[in-house]
Amino acid sequence: MVSNILYFQEIDNTKLLAVGGKGLNLGKLSKIDGIRVPRGFCVTTEAYRTSIEKNAKLDELFDKLTKLKSEDKNQIAKISNNIRLIIENLTIPKYIESEIIRALSLYDEQQAYAVRSSATAEDLPNASFAGQQDTYLNIKGETEVLRHIIKCWASLFTDRAVTYRIQNNFDHRKVLLSVVVQEMIMSEISGIMFTADPMTSDRKTLSIEAGFGLGEALVSGLVNPDVYKVQDGMIVDKSIGTKDLEIHPNQGGGIEELKIDSGNLNMETLKDEQIQQLAYLGKKIEFHFGCPQDIEWCLVNNKFHIVQARPITTLFPIPKSSDPKQPRVFMSIGHTQMMTDAIKPLGMSFFEMITQSSMNKAGGRIFADITHDLSSMIGQKRLIVATGKQDPLIQNVIKQLIEDKTFSDSLPRGKRNIQGGIFTLGSFLETIKMYRKNDLFAIEELLDRFEKEVTEVDKQLSKLSGTDVVDFIHNDRDKLLAMAYNPTMLGAIIAGILVNDWINKKVQKWLGKKNVTDVLSKSVKHNITTEMGLALCDVADTFRKYPQVLDYICNDPTDENFFEKMVKIPGGQEPYKSFKKFLDRYGMRCPGEIDITKDRWGEKPTQLISMLLNNIRVLETGEHKVKFQIGKQEAQEEEDEIIRLLKNIRGGHKKANKLQERIRLLRNFVGCREYPKYYIVRRYQIYKKSLLKEADNLVNKGIIKNREDIFYLYFDELSDVLRTNKLDYSVIEIRKNDYDRFEKMTPPRVITSTGFVPTPESLSDNLPINSIWGIPVSSGVVEGRARVVLSVNEANLEDGDILVTKFTDPSWTPLFVTAKGVVTEVGGFTTHGAVITREYGLPGVVGVENATKLIKDGQMIRVNGTEGYVEVLE
Repeated sequence: MVSNILYFQEIDNTKLLAVGGKGLNLGKLSKIDGIRVPRGFCVTTEAYRTSIEKNAKLDELFDKLTKLKSEDKNQIAKISNNIRLIIENLTIPKYIESEIIRALSLYDEQQAYAVRSSATAEDLPNASFAGQQDTYLNIKGETEVLRHIIKCWASLFTDRAVTYRIQNNFDHRKVLLSVVVQEMIMSEISGIMFTADPMTSDRKTLSIEAGFGLGEALVSGLVNPDVYKVQDGMIVDKSIGTKDLEIHPNQGGGIEELKIDSGNLNMETLKDEQIQQLAYLGKKIEFHFGCPQDIEWCLVNNKFHIVQARPITTLFPIPKSSDPKQPRVFMSIGHTQMMTDAIKPLGMSFFEMITQSSMNKAGGRIFADITHDLSSMIGQKRLIVATGKQDPLIQNVIKQLIEDKTFSDSLPRGKRNIQGGIFTLGSFLETIKMYRKNDLFAIEELLDRFEKEVTEVDKQLSKLSGTDVVDFIHNDRDKLLAMAYNPTMLGAIIAGILVNDWINKKVQKWLGKKNVTDVLSKSVKHNITTEMGLALCDVADTFRKYPQVLDYICNDPTDENFFEKMVKIPGGQEPYKSFKKFLDRYGMRCPGEIDITKDRWGEKPTQLISMLLNNIRVLETGEHKVKFQIGKQEAQEEEDEIIRLLKNIRGGHKKANKLQERIRLLRNFVGCREYPKYYIVRRYQIYKKSLLKEADNLVNKGIIKNREDIFYLYFDELSDVLRTNKLDYSVIEIRKNDYDRFEKMTPPRVITSTGFVPTPESLSDNLPINSIWGIPVSSGVVEGRARVVLSVNEANLEDGDILVTKFTDPSWTPLFVTAKGVVTEVGGFTTHGAVITREYGLPGVVGVENATKLIKDGQMIRVNGTEGYVEVLE
């Protein structure tokens, strides 16, 4: 016989479908020695199912819901409201009502209850539905408990819950609801405890949030709680919040808000010994469940009670180690490449083709095991030098780990993983040669050779099919690496970096002027990415001449037959030719282009429309060319001014002559860093074109369902499929679900095998109030409206806007033409965004952690690219 009521002590792993995630966890919690859990029972999913079954109106509405997408907000709201109304007017079958009343009779008549929803897809290791359904506190009397049980059932269909299920591909009919009825604890203090830091994924740091009264004020975000950080039982940080209200139970039932006396607004809620005791309980619960937990707790009469526990589902997974018994340290490669999005398996395979280090995969990202590098003096120096220009925040935490002698001495020794990178013997010799000769012709000759090589690869690969395609790509890797790490090109890049540092150092020493190369490197030649931004402005200038074509691209055209429809519009031929010319040269580019699976501009040209319209809206015809010339002129004027000032000091003529030589070197080579990636993605696109042809053949054979399915296979797996014509399709389906989760995760810069994520220390002192520190990469101070942009395809910048985003790569360059300043969460001095901000003369700050969350879209901000911080002005 199926039960309609289960008491906590009766609940075990076999009861998940009956009591849902929350109910199951409460059952488990109630069995842990030393953990106080308020008594209670669950009204099972069977009671819910019985109460709503054979309801034709509900069935009809469920059918309508299954056809909706998460963006159909109005339809979701309308249908969900109708479902809730039907459920709220249901009558619980008498025999189920009797069982509930019998369970309530075990408690005192005056007992108050917390009535909570517990869905069958809730609080599970890979999906937390926390807060999606309703909770009711201080419910008194049988009638009210029964009424609120029905309200909980109805809350399964709030707009928020329905949208969340649609986004996470949960079937509305299969997600059933149990209701937890639990003794109400009239807490003096309550809060939330995370046994690992959900923001950073640091498993070593336990975080406690605490406030006065019931926990609802804190959970609902009505107060700023105290936040306590605990590591290994020791309190390492306290942040005391301003708590101006608390929620208390009403005598007759329900809850009310009460103002806190002004003298107690900043009073600490917990004593140190209470913090440590609570942290101990948290780790005990974590150990019992086998994974980090999100725990709701309350304190009354100096005793802690646990009212909920669920897995923290947002923690970034720890990369797997070849030797799990020894401590390891992993560094995010995505941060050094300015691409922290999840990369699909085929993309990972192709990224590994261009790296000289072994890689570890986790959460759809790539990490380098730097354990042996950190245990070696030479490795430590190399890491510090390499990361200093790419991502100083990585360098920051690596220095912390090195300075922690107990930790660094515990690391095993072995072969270093991070090799010389661009700093090889060949590139070193070429750097000296380039530094001395300033030979621009050598670069032009090399680019001509690259062009011929890429054209030849395209010609050869286009003739192949089947396994010959993957064999060719496999065998082409050596040539790909030779092009990516060409010593002459690397010599020019390193020479540009070194001379940049030399000029800044010397001019500051001689004249007291800081970061002069920010101006001296404006509007340089030989920067393929800058040329691309200017070329798209040329396309915009063509489009603005033809209003009907403009109307066409303003009305959300689809990629299918995009150009065929354009040429049929009066005047459409010229914009078509202009756009096609751009794509012929840059169509292999796109956001996150280092991932071969990303849609290229040539594959989906509508990605460029938002940037085209930005250029048309913000710039006048030809203004981009004028700006480029102004930048060139400003660079020359800065040079002239520095030379003039130098000649007025002792020994200044000799210094001036040397400096002018170095400035020529800077302007010749500073843009060269963009070339290797450009030619890598050119080659990638040739590979991809041939692989997609093979994918179409696999679709025709019924081996895969969509051509994009091959993106969820690693290159060696795809090779096997092409050889055998066999595939377990469940592998694709599992990985698609995995990547839905991975895309929502934030990867740490550095993580250890124990889950410790070191936090970067502030690089700036004495910041103004309401400032966020970062890394200065392009001098100047600018104020403007923050435009927080998470996808380049959705960018909508107005004149004077400051671009705030997670990271940029070359595909973002056209936006820099219209931006007033740039703020990114990821980056360093030599990364894409930094180089382009300097070239365009935009104040820029990178490495601003959580910038897209801390800065709100539309806020007025001040970017100080000289000192490295962002002020929020409103």
